[in-house]
Amino acid sequence: MAAKVIMVQGTMSNAGKSVLVAGLCRIFKQDGYRVAPFKSQNMALNSFVTREGLEMGRAQVMQAQAASVEPTVHMNPILLKPTSDVGSQVIVQGEVVGNMRAGAYFQYKKQLIPTIMQSYEVLAQENDIIVIEGAGSPAEINLKADDIVNMGMAKLVDAPVLLVGDIDRGGVFASLYGTVALLEAEERERIKGLVINKFRGDVGILKPGLTMLEELCHIPVVGVVPYLNLDLDDEDSLSERFTHTEKEAPLDVAVIRLPHLSNFTDFNALERHPAISLRYVQKESTLGQPDLLILPGTKNTIDDLKWLKESGLEAAICKRHGAGVPVIGICGGYQMLGKTLSDPDGLEGGGTLCGLGLLGHTTVFLPQKTRTQRKATIPSCQGIFASLSGCPVEGYEIHMGSSGEQNLFSCADGVFGTYLHGIFDSVEIQERLVTLLLTKKGICWQKGQPPEDSHQYRERQYDMLAAKLRESLDIAGIYAMMDENKRGEQR
Repeated sequence: MAAKVIMVQGTMSNAGKSVLVAGLCRIFKQDGYRVAPFKSQNMALNSFVTREGLEMGRAQVMQAQAASVEPTVHMNPILLKPTSDVGSQVIVQGEVVGNMRAGAYFQYKKQLIPTIMQSYEVLAQENDIIVIEGAGSPAEINLKADDIVNMGMAKLVDAPVLLVGDIDRGGVFASLYGTVALLEAEERERIKGLVINKFRGDVGILKPGLTMLEELCHIPVVGVVPYLNLDLDDEDSLSERFTHTEKEAPLDVAVIRLPHLSNFTDFNALERHPAISLRYVQKESTLGQPDLLILPGTKNTIDDLKWLKESGLEAAICKRHGAGVPVIGICGGYQMLGKTLSDPDGLEGGGTLCGLGLLGHTTVFLPQKTRTQRKATIPSCQGIFASLSGCPVEGYEIHMGSSGEQNLFSCADGVFGTYLHGIFDSVEIQERLVTLLLTKKGICWQKGQPPEDSHQYRERQYDMLAAKLRESLDIAGIYAMMDENKRGEQR
């Protein structure tokens, strides 16, 4: 294994590990190194399809973009996509292995260590530096047996570790000290630096606490990272996007927050459009009268369609559509808009369920998962969506069902559906969609500058992230950790 390595672990989920890994990847890339992110096991419903048609977690895609390299499943060899509170679909090196309950997977996962190491070694031979992300907390003492993602992974590749705590959620000193205290002596020795993340305020007031923390843990604090108002792709169900305050904008777009909502990154580009105030809705009582309704993707279409019916949102969506509110469905949401959804092989519990009936297709769930990147042109549409006709789009498909031979798009008056994730990243489709909605509303809006190209926007976010981390972290010290670890390997 030729590459140097650094690992970022956290005291809890959503401590900011993914963003810090992305920032380190961008810093190392800026400094002239070939760098790749790595997370042995990721649990997330936000996923991506590589050029090879393989599936991986979006967090590592975001980190690969920060490193300016093509995403590959070797960056995330194991992806768990929850299908229920006690089970997940298990994806290994981009391919579905099957669905497993938590207990069965806990027993199975140690068999995946050779696969994890194969992926890591591929990256290590191609890069100068590997930045590894842990998952949750290394101090989950009930899960430490056969750990493959935190200290178990650090041991496999002899990685120095940065331990990150989130001060914005409170109790950061206790969480950092408690995590260190619960680790075994060998594991504690791997932690080379502590990081306070998401800090708001005067760092000077924090310094006495930092000194005490260093004395208690016998580990240096290598940085206090401020709360960063950057727009980077989320992967976590704890995403702050779901609770964003609505902004002042002429268009109100409501996305239904399904229980198994997946790939909500589809809507990030719409969220930052100056003409759109985008919100996530879970209750019929908060749906209101939006200018556009979106049914998003889901990992469990049948169960989420049942929830839609039971919650009253199905009737509410149909009522709004009848009153002239346009509706868009993406992937699982597109399937729900059809006449029926059938699951003859019991892939999602079995049976047949009536859809919303706003589009004419029927969906049958099949064992083969469709995974592909696509470039396409939106076919002829009628009614309000007519101006989308002929618009070039690109994105990717991830779904289990088939909705007919020509099933990539479907359009009826006031309803548009597609299997394509990521289509709203296109500035052209954003502008066509915004224009048709404003025209319908009778608004003449001074739009000013056009939306920024999604790639350029992301690049600017990564550069700002790297600049903030250079200011707040001991980057020279982190390089020294990696160098010392590398010298130790060679002795």
